[in-house]
Amino acid sequence: MQPGPLTFGPNSITLIMKRILALAVSLLVPLSFAAPRLAAEDSDFNSLGLGIGSLYRLSNAKTRSISPENFTGEKGRAGMATEGTGKHASSQLGQGWKVSPSVAIKAKSVFTLADIKGPGVIQQIWMTPAPLDKTRWYILRFYWDDETEPSVEVPLSDFFACGWGKYAQINSLAVCVNPGSAFNCYWPMPFRKHARVTLENLDDRDMVLYFQINYALTKVPKNAGYFHAQFRREESLKQKGLYTILDGVKGKGQYVGTYLAWGVKIPGWWGEGEIKFYMDGDTDFPTICGTGTEDYFCGSYDFEIRDPDGKRHYQTFSTPYTGMPQVLPPDELYKPGQRFGLYRWHIMDPIRFDKDLKVTIQALGWKDGGFYLPSQDDIASTAFWYQTEPHAKFPPLPTREHLNQN
Repeated sequence: MQPGPLTFGPNSITLIMKRILALAVSLLVPLSFAAPRLAAEDSDFNSLGLGIGSLYRLSNAKTRSISPENFTGEKGRAGMATEGTGKHASSQLGQGWKVSPSVAIKAKSVFTLADIKGPGVIQQIWMTPAPLDKTRWYILRFYWDDETEPSVEVPLSDFFACGWGKYAQINSLAVCVNPGSAFNCYWPMPFRKHARVTLENLDDRDMVLYFQINYALTKVPKNAGYFHAQFRREESLKQKGLYTILDGVKGKGQYVGTYLAWGVKIPGWWGEGEIKFYMDGDTDFPTICGTGTEDYFCGSYDFEIRDPDGKRHYQTFSTPYTGMPQVLPPDELYKPGQRFGLYRWHIMDPIRFDKDLKVTIQALGWKDGGFYLPSQDDIASTAFWYQTEPHAKFPPLPTREHLNQN
């Protein structure tokens, strides 16, 4: 039997039209709500969370920069100096011709590098100091929102993951050290009310510093933590085989990086020790435990390679997130007295905590019989993290003599 032609009565047509209209409304309503929201997101981009994937986005943030050519970062007031370290060189050219490219910081004095009214975010720092042989005697401090205790207190060289007073090229996302002695930092540092950056010269000599601090004046979201960095050093471990990288942190935040300047005092391989993260009330045992020092720094098997002629040696490396750019001296293996510089940035794997945080690492080598050997190595550390304020007061820095990297 052949099917007949389809027929629709007035009621059927009315029902179909109603269903089509309901479907159209159901599709359009979410779009009508989404469009204003997307427009708001586009117009409110605050220039935080930068990367190549967001560079196309326009923002109301205001770009500013502090250097010896514009100490305040004010709009339209850069390059106006008539006095400065380049006064003689520019004397035949006049104002606007590199009159003030650097600052002289007197011996045993504190110089304010930046004093910024917020809200905003420090986005990049470049500096090069002279002389270079006492870079642990130049102390960087950052203060957020008019606090009296610094949130960052680190020798200049260690802040840029380049300890021991020796140049090492570093090619990482957070820190770059470039020829001939250029220290660069890309940690984003948001602040709400105020930011102050100082450099203390502990040396008996004056020093010269070229620097630039690039920042944006912009809205800072409620969930933005404040950047912190803390330096510690034990020339001979107080507790054999155990070093504390960070302790006493109270608040909510995330741990984002470790730099270690490690001086070995025992023969043989020295890096069997595990890193441990104690968080949110952990006592005897941590929540996170690594499997070995070279493993934490994303290497393996003692960072050792063999040349084609069979000679074994440590292999330096520097990558976006991890590196061992320093091995001193470079042509020895498993010798007491060797020194290493290692960094590990938790950019893609931050260690998040809600209430408190403690970080330790073991110093373990080997002894006869295949047993671990706790060591009393010379270890200096810089820990990097974000957290809510206020923060706990830092332990005092070592004295000048105990800061010395040599």
